Amino acid sequence: MAKTIIFLGPPGAGKGTQAQNLTEKGFIQISTGDILREAVRNETELGKKAKEYMDAGKLVPDELIVSIIKEKLKELENKDIILDGFPRTIPQAEALDKMLPELGRKVDVVILFEIEDDEVVNRLSGRRIDPKTGKVYHVVYNPPPENVDVIQRDDDKEEVIRKRLEVYHQQTAPLVEYYKEKNKLFPINASESPDIIYKTILSVIE
Repeated sequence: MAKTIIFLGPPGAGKGTQAQNLTEKGFIQISTGDILREAVRNETELGKKAKEYMDAGKLVPDELIVSIIKEKLKELENKDIILDGFPRTIPQAEALDKMLPELGRKVDVVILFEIEDDEVVNRLSGRRIDPKTGKVYHVVYNPPPENVDVIQRDDDKEEVIRKRLEVYHQQTAPLVEYYKEKNKLFPINASESPDIIYKTILSVIE
């Protein structure tokens, strides 16, 4: 049976980096935002419905997101996947639990990236972008060359990051309990070096 892994964790915890690493092992990363945009771009029936909500500045309802993800999973029937950014709420998690068996899948493990809020703020608020090339730098870990003019994106400003973290904690705390009760949750220390985190994840999924 193809593996289905869920990554839970705040923005800036390193989920994207680890998902990238796992793609080298044949995993496919599924991010809700990407799938929604793809469905809208391809003008699928579900994509058109989602676009109506997005154009009106409304949240796309759970059942529509679940249907779009189901459509995507049907395309990937024998592939190992990582769900990143989904589920975000208990109703989404319950819908996922109902849907996966229909596709011959189950949630294998939920990896929780644990990290202090202050560290997330340091990581994200230090990001700078070269608007010409799109290259991302960090004032501490990867400073831009002197001749490069960089900018800070609005969503990398401290007050915005703290707001995002607040929303994350409200939404995700119940999910942590949900998967803990199902014995699916595996917490990892997301402050470790990316190499150590990657080795830990590999040992968990293998």
